[in-house]
Amino acid sequence: MTILVTGATGNIGHHVVNQLVQRGAPVRALVRNPAKADFPAGVDVVQGDLLDVDALRRAFDGVSTLFLLNAVVPDEFTQALVTLNVAREASVQRIVYLSVIHSDLYVNVPHFAGKFGVERMIERMGFAATILRPAYFMDNDVTIKDVVLGYGVYPMPVGGKGLAMVDARDIAEVAAIELVRRHDAAQPLPLERINLVGPDTLTGNDVAAIWSDVLGRPIAYGDDDTAGFEQNLRQFMPAWMAYDMRLMSERFVTDGMVPEAGDVARLTALLGRPLRTYRAFAAAIAAA
Repeated sequence: MTILVTGATGNIGHHVVNQLVQRGAPVRALVRNPAKADFPAGVDVVQGDLLDVDALRRAFDGVSTLFLLNAVVPDEFTQALVTLNVAREASVQRIVYLSVIHSDLYVNVPHFAGKFGVERMIERMGFAATILRPAYFMDNDVTIKDVVLGYGVYPMPVGGKGLAMVDARDIAEVAAIELVRRHDAAQPLPLERINLVGPDTLTGNDVAAIWSDVLGRPIAYGDDDTAGFEQNLRQFMPAWMAYDMRLMSERFVTDGMVPEAGDVARLTALLGRPLRTYRAFAAAIAAA
């Protein structure tokens, strides 16, 4: 039986596929465009998307375990529910779902609320699942490196509560570990949730200080101007998505993304190594 990976050509999904291959697991990747599927040898590639029911049915043939990752799009919730229903139709019980930390707290943020809805459906439909709840992806900051390097400002409205920024590679490795654990289990395992966090909870000023140290020159934290953040995002993404991101950043400022007691220790034990740090991420960008 095979592990099906959705969202396989994205950053997280691609890392998950590679991690599974390294562990010797049988992998099938669902992709929109097979020409862009740069996977290791042996990965079975199926063309389709999460609203293509016929493609999903083909993709689930011979599958026992699903990694469900879907992008932030207007119909994200519908995509997930269609996929879950087709999975149940195919008698697939074992799932690892990529949600988001505080999905039950950031209730006014569309893509958080959608993910929380999916979590509830996974529970109500009786799947044996691991629900992964990652905090802010430090990899997102690749998009603002030119502002940091060129203008001396860290522009993300992170706020003063702190975000437990996590590396995408750590997210993918935990996902692969959970997929293999569920895939290899003699019986479906109980549902559980895992917060995916980094080793440090960083404020906007903390992040700016890290950049200052790494670059050897002052980097200032911009501010908590979420309205300005939305307007900047509208230059290269749809208005609805920019507004969604603004609502998320407002919750960064008011609530933060703070891990629960024991989260870091649990992940360190699961991975068998320390979690990757934001400082290492920034240093790699500076070196490049």
